Amino acid sequence: MSTIGVISPHAAAGPEAEWPLMLDSPVAVRVARVPAPGATAAEPGTPPTAPAGLQALTDDAVIDAAAESLGEPRSLDAIGYASTTTGYAIGHAAESALVTRLARRCGVPVAGTSAAAVDALRVLGVQRLELVHPPWFDEAMNELGSAYFRDVGLDVVASRSAELPDDPDGIRVDDVIEWSSAHVSDEASAVFLGGNGFLVAAAIERLEVVLGRPVLSANQVLLWSLLGQLPARSRVSGYGSLFRHDAPATRR
Repeated sequence: MSTIGVISPHAAAGPEAEWPLMLDSPVAVRVARVPAPGATAAEPGTPPTAPAGLQALTDDAVIDAAAESLGEPRSLDAIGYASTTTGYAIGHAAESALVTRLARRCGVPVAGTSAAAVDALRVLGVQRLELVHPPWFDEAMNELGSAYFRDVGLDVVASRSAELPDDPDGIRVDDVIEWSSAHVSDEASAVFLGGNGFLVAAAIERLEVVLGRPVLSANQVLLWSLLGQLPARSRVSGYGSLFRHDAPATRR
């Protein structure tokens, strides 16, 4: 069985909820949650959502402590940094540097969510992109998302939060498909459903049929980026056209 570590500053479930459903062979997912400011043994604190708070949680010492809590690095096949918003807050260059440093420290392949989305879009040859975010992303985060992808040369035609329940547990696949079908612009050649807590991977295949273009999601691109590094050579089907393509080598 492959074992993937996940580091996240968020309290909501992310890859650990979707990856086991997507893979055709068993995978173990270990999660290390970066402690929120002011967290104690009795009180978990409130994970930050503002850019400054997210940036503070990428300090080397904070990330290293989270990595250590995953256990012996040799027991892991790969590590995913599961935070779309952190990537947005620090930018592509800093996110790439973060995962490169962590990969060297741990000696296993590491990928970051937003950087993995950039790799996926490049492999697919996408230039014009629409960002669809969960309802708990505010306008400032939508704008940071636009800036993140524009900084790597992509044309972001729209970046918005879907009008869905403001609770990860209240998001239904049919509602994601209905909203996206009605609101995604014809100008976009691909759609990125950002947010690792936005559990929408099950909507991807149907949305690609309805929209007639590639659809990506945060947990999907992060898994795709790491997939070739897993010794079991697991496969994914039914979660989008992205998996017909090989990912570039991850940082290690």
